Amino acid sequence: MARFADQVVLVTGATGGFGRRTAERLAEEGAKLVLSDLDATSLETLASELPCETATLAGNIADEALSEQLVALAVERFGRLDIAVNNAGIAQSFVKLPSVPTDEARRIIEIDLLGVFFAMKHQIPQMERQRRGGGTAGTIVNIASVAGIGGAPRLSVYAAAKHGVVGLTRSAAAEYAAKGLRVNAVCPSYARTNMVQEFVKMTGLGEDEAINELTRGVPMKRVAEVDEVVEVILFAADPRNGFMTGHTLSVDGGISAL
Repeated sequence: MARFADQVVLVTGATGGFGRRTAERLAEEGAKLVLSDLDATSLETLASELPCETATLAGNIADEALSEQLVALAVERFGRLDIAVNNAGIAQSFVKLPSVPTDEARRIIEIDLLGVFFAMKHQIPQMERQRRGGGTAGTIVNIASVAGIGGAPRLSVYAAAKHGVVGLTRSAAAEYAAKGLRVNAVCPSYARTNMVQEFVKMTGLGEDEAINELTRGVPMKRVAEVDEVVEVILFAADPRNGFMTGHTLSVDGGISAL
């Protein structure tokens, strides 16, 4: 049997690099998907391409109402919510801390940190209700970053937000472990996504030079492939992986080993 057969999975940031590939892999393995992202057209296109039942809702994850509506949509359409992959996020300008525009810093915190907080605030009570009703415990996977477990020069506000995601993950995991609800974070370094392309543009360097700069501190001396990160997301979400909670799973080419 497919490992996500009949599991109802919510994926935010579903049309981006990690989100899209996660949705594709979950669909291949039998999941029913609730998908969200900013662009409604891209979202509907993605849903039409997936070999599974889907429900979609476009919106800004920084708006708490969206998280509430997504959980309600999962319950209305499929009767429950088994797994949530909180993936939506944005990058920041590749500059030193004093050069980060205040409005940009506020936007990063609202999307990358508060967006995850809002998501879990509404996902957890639904998963609790299902547990009390005799269902299985839920699973939450938050997409953080290697910048969330160490310093990140020229990415200060992004790092602060991702440190916050790690803190939310560990705290929620401790609060709900006794109820069987698992909460883990996946912490990638740079991967071949649109976000990295945005980083490249922000550096003002040529692509090869920018990638070399971004991977200077990566022992494996390269960026990750999207599938290498998605494999870890699926591992964290897998219902068979029932005793792991509160972890930050680094997918960073060896950075955290230093």
